[in-house]
Amino acid sequence: MKLHSDAYSGLNTISGYGADYIEINQKTYQHAVLVSPSGDIVAWPVASFATLTEADFLQICARQPELFILGTGARQHFPKPELLKPLIQARIGFEIMDSQAACRTYNILMGEGRQVLAAILLDTA
Repeated sequence: MKLHSDAYSGLNTISGYGADYIEINQKTYQHAVLVSPSGDIVAWPVASFATLTEADFLQICARQPELFILGTGARQHFPKPELLKPLIQARIGFEIMDSQAACRTYNILMGEGRQVLAAILLDTA
């Protein structure tokens, strides 16, 4: 799926998404990523939703976003509450949704100037 939105000069914009890829600034990634409006796109070493750990969420906290979006693949899945504890303790707002919706939501929030961080999981397994 190609995402069509206004071009945000100099910002990391998600330009496409499929089950086995995410496209950011017209560059394709075939692994889970962490993306924020500015800075590097980082490979997120999470193989699948089922392998998420508290350490993965501690990594999110270290980046100190205002809002965190987790894209869980083709379907929406909710992490166990104990995994989200680091986000709650750090007072970081979060939303959990399927990855396609997460990509769209990230672009909207990024376009509004929000300090958002998205972790997008793919369905490669």
